[in-house]
Amino acid sequence: MLLSGCAGLLGGKQTVSVADSARPTLPGQGTVTVHKGRAGLVIGAPHGTTDSATDVIGADLARLTGFSVVIARGFGKLDAEGRRYNVNRPTESVAGTSPAGEKESAEARRVYETYDRSVSEAAQGPLRYYVEVHGNAHEESAGRVEIATVGISTDEAWRLKALLELVRDAHLRSRPDVPRLEILVGPVDALRYTASQARAGGLLGRSDKALHIELPRVARTTYRETYTAVLADFLAQSADLLASSKGR
Repeated sequence: MLLSGCAGLLGGKQTVSVADSARPTLPGQGTVTVHKGRAGLVIGAPHGTTDSATDVIGADLARLTGFSVVIARGFGKLDAEGRRYNVNRPTESVAGTSPAGEKESAEARRVYETYDRSVSEAAQGPLRYYVEVHGNAHEESAGRVEIATVGISTDEAWRLKALLELVRDAHLRSRPDVPRLEILVGPVDALRYTASQARAGGLLGRSDKALHIELPRVARTTYRETYTAVLADFLAQSADLLASSKGR
C-alpha cells in the first residue's frame, strides 16, 4: 500500500486541465476560488488565510493528488475582536473560541452558501470524499496532526491512522531534522478539534466520507513542504483504501 500513488477512487494519475474560477467579492472582502480536478474528490481550505498557509497547502495538495480544490480567502479579521466568517458553516465567531460562541448571521450564511455551491461545482457530481485543511496554534496540539472524520468506521479510522503513520515515517526517514508529528484520528483517538459544528450544521456532514485535518504551526511554516508531501501521498492512498473497504 505504501506510496503506491494515486489509484482506486483516483483512477490513476490522469490530469484534468481546467481554468481556475474566482467567485465575486463577498462580505468581509473575501473570495472563493475553485479548481476542478478529479470528480467527487475535493480538498477544501475554508480558512485559507485565517488559518495561515492553508490556502497554499490546499493548492499544493490538489496539484499533487489530482483532487479538485476550493479555497476561501479573506474572511477573517472582520473587527477589532478578530471575528471571522466560518465559511464551512453559516456562522461567525472569534477564531479559537468555544463553538458555543458561534452565531448565525445573514452575511455568514451568504458566505457559506457560496462556499457550498463552489464545493458542489468542484465535485462535478456526488461528493464522495471531501477533505478540509485547517490550522491551529494551540500549545496542546503543537506536536500532532488531528483528523476528525465523517462517514468513517472505526476499522477505517484505524487503517487511515496506520497509513498516515507509515507515509510520515517513509518521508521522514531521510529527514532527521523534521519533527515526527503524532497522528490522531477520530473516532479511534480523542481529539481536541472534533469539528462538531461543521459536522452538525456545515459542509462536512453532506459528504459520503470526509476528513477534517488540523495542522499545527510547524507543519504549515518551517516544514510545510515536507508535510504537504506527506499529506498528498496519504490522501491519494486513502482514497484507494476507502474505495476498497466500501466494496467489502
